[in-house]
Amino acid sequence: MSYEYSDEELEQLKRRRMEQMLVEAEERRRRAEEEAAREAQRQAILRVILTPEARERLANVKLVKPELARAVEDYLIGMYSSGQLGGVIDDDALRDILATVDSKTRRELRIRVKRKGE
Repeated sequence: MSYEYSDEELEQLKRRRMEQMLVEAEERRRRAEEEAAREAQRQAILRVILTPEARERLANVKLVKPELARAVEDYLIGMYSSGQLGGVIDDDALRDILATVDSKTRRELRIRVKRKGE
């Protein structure tokens, strides 16, 4: 099966593909900007509700357990947004929150070994 395109048809295909690629690139750029704005807003809220020591601890946790840090951030931002936060969270309170959220989100890993004949 052989296709033969005229130069004009090839140019139209190239032009449509280029337009499509430009639209896709613009969409990716827009989504990246929106995500950056959301993340900046999250960080601004965390700066308000956490002491510098607590923010540093959360940043360290994020390096080791990013999903735990994200869960704690979501929890704190939710509490702040609903007005349930009673003040600034210090390092000790953050440690308690981390332990609580970690125990609730941790999946228990079980390894079962089956021997032949069992």
